[in-house]
Parts: sequence; structure tokens; C-alpha cells
Amino acid sequence: MSAARPLRRRSLPPWGAGAQRQGGRLTTVDLVWFNAGGGHRAAAQALEQVMLSQGRDWNVRKVNLTEVLDPTGLFKRTTGFEPEDIYNKRLASGFTLGLAQELKLLQGLIRLGHASLVQRLARHWQATEPDLVVSLIPNFNRALHDSLALARPGVSFVTVLTDMADHPPNFWIEPGLAQHVVCGTGHAMAQALAAGCEPRHVHRASGMILRPEFHSSPRIDRAAERRRAGLDETRPTGLVLFGGTGSRVMKRIAARLPDTPLILLCGRNVALADELRALPAPSAPRVVLEHTPDVARWMQLADFFIGKPGPGSLSEAVQMGLPVIVTSNSWTLPQERWNADWVRQHGLGVVLRSFGGVREAVAELTQRLPEFQARVRQMDNRAVFEVPQILERILESKGPALRSERRALAGAEPPQGG
Repeated sequence: MSAARPLRRRSLPPWGAGAQRQGGRLTTVDLVWFNAGGGHRAAAQALEQVMLSQGRDWNVRKVNLTEVLDPTGLFKRTTGFEPEDIYNKRLASGFTLGLAQELKLLQGLIRLGHASLVQRLARHWQATEPDLVVSLIPNFNRALHDSLALARPGVSFVTVLTDMADHPPNFWIEPGLAQHVVCGTGHAMAQALAAGCEPRHVHRASGMILRPEFHSSPRIDRAAERRRAGLDETRPTGLVLFGGTGSRVMKRIAARLPDTPLILLCGRNVALADELRALPAPSAPRVVLEHTPDVARWMQLADFFIGKPGPGSLSEAVQMGLPVIVTSNSWTLPQERWNADWVRQHGLGVVLRSFGGVREAVAELTQRLPEFQARVRQMDNRAVFEVPQILERILESKGPALRSERRALAGAEPPQGG
């Protein structure tokens, strides 16, 4: 029965001292993110939270690339929306066909504007003086690297993949750059080495960066909490999640599962939540929620996960002990297609061509629930604690040389143009 499933409670690692200063001041670590999809911001927030909790002498700054490139908000004033909104609205609508081709167009435009991007970013780095720059975003890493090398020679540039795999060319890993790359899967690590990255600059983490609450969720009385939420205490319950913007496919999933208790997390998609609440479900209780910070708690109340194979929500579900049901097809985001292979390789759930078969998938998964749960519990993701340790080692390796270069560059003029 679902109520008997043991909960995993992972203890937090002891905080290291990790105290470092550059020239008598705190070491400044910049985490670069933007708002496309939400996973990049979530990774930056999680790393910042852990770094500060560890008592390191680091000045951790979150740097929104959109604000750096458009500090006056000209794009939004002109168009009425942020640049990331186009992508996020596509995710919410579920219409993702053709994004692979659009990605190539975007990358071409970024290449055309490379010189201007480098000059603008170089002025930012020279004004803000980071000691380490960590990119948590794709597509812009050549511009980030080249601008930092121009403005702050000797300062290390690190790309931390928030995807389980790269989507070459030029998505996450840029061949030929003097960069460090942090990979959350062995497949991504192999991709980095195949792209020509120096082996000593390729670092392996044990998974995707998750918020600390997914590693240390308090024990709860699941039966009591399910009753309080209006859910069945004993019947296997699915949690349906399609990122922070939700997706209209959730309505089709709910309609095909009239007899399955469901927790439907719609993110900021209020209209979708209203439509889901209006769907009849006479034989199975449902909870429909808009944006909530308590995703980890709701996952504790569920028995399995239904969603797209996004690296964040997929990793959160597995971390919380939930087998998964995902799809892999031409509508799947190109950078997420390998994630379905990861599910298959580790036996973590059921991969469908479309959610038209979700009813049969739920039947298969729930019939073999203990088997799937046992495999899920074997996964051990500690990336949010491992990445700060990797960054600390990179900083320590640059210490004396970096201070010498700083003194030599003390009178350098800011880059011009752009």
C-alpha cells in the first residue's frame, strides 16, 4: 500500500570552512542565470543558499544576464514582454514542436552579435570585479568566457550544466575555450571530453542541482497529511508537474485518469489551474495547486510522478523517491531528449511516445510500484553540496597567480566600444 512506502531522509553534509579572501576582501563568486524555463534561476538560488549556509568567506552574487545586457529594460518597454517570455509561453502552451530549429536560429543571432556582447559584458566584469564566474545558462557561454578573459584575465570561468546532457553544437559546451565544465551525468562528461575540454577542467557531480529541502525533507505522517489534503490514504497517488509555467497537456492527462488520485501542480498558470478544478473526477480525489514553494512536501504525499523529462522536476521526483512517467518524441525539448534514455537505463519508470497511453502506463507502474521504488532509492544526488567544493578547488588552484595578475592589471583601462 502507498501509505507504507518508507521516506528517504538524507542528512546534510558537514559544512566546510572554505574561507578565502582575495587581496584582503571576500572572494566574489558570480552565478549567471536567466529566466528561460525557471531551472537556471532555481539552480542559482540553491547554490547561493548552500554557499552562504556553509560559512564560506564568499560574496555570492546572482547575475541576471538579461539585466546586464539590457539594464534599462528597453526590450520590455518596446515589446511589452521580457525576452524569455516567448520561450516560457511556448512551454506553458505545450507547443514545443520546432524548437530545435529555432534554437539554431537563436545561436546564429548570438554569434552575429558576439563582438557587441563581449564588449558589453567585459565592461560589466571590469566594473564588478568577480573572482570567479559560474554560468548556469546555455548558448551564451562563449560570449561570457571571452568577455571575462578580456576584462579579468586569470579569473576562472565555470559552466555548470543544469541539463543532464549537452545538445551540441554550441549549446552548453563550447569547444576550444579555457573553461571548467561541471557535469551531472557521465554522458555529459563524455560529451565534454569529446568536445576537446581538458580532462583536468571537466568535473563530475552526482546529478542536477536541487534546492536543499529536497535533501532534508522532515518526516511527516503521510496518512494524516493525505487526509488533511483530501487525498486517499491508501490508493497510489500521482503528482503531475510540468515546470513553473505548467502545460495544457496536464488537462489531457487528468481527463485520461478519472480513477487515479492526482496532485496537479500548475505553477504560475492560473488559467490552467481553474480549468483543472472544473474537470469532473467523481471516483478519485484531486488537489490542484498554483505556484507553491512546497513542491518537496507534495512529492512526499505522492507515489509516482507524471511530467515532461525536464532535468529539474525529473531529478526532484527521483530524489523524493518517486518513479516517473515521461514522454520522448518530436515535441520533447531537444536538450531534454537524452533524459528519457536516462530513465530507461536506470529503470526509473515508464517512457511513452505520448501521454495518450498514460492510463496504461499508470497501471503498469502501480502494479510494479515496489520494484520501481527500489531502483529509484538507489540514486544518490548530492550535486548542490558538491558544486561549491568543486568551485573552492578551482579558486584555490588560481590563488597566487591570480593575485599577481591583479597587481599587474591594477591600472588597466575598461574596454571600449560595443
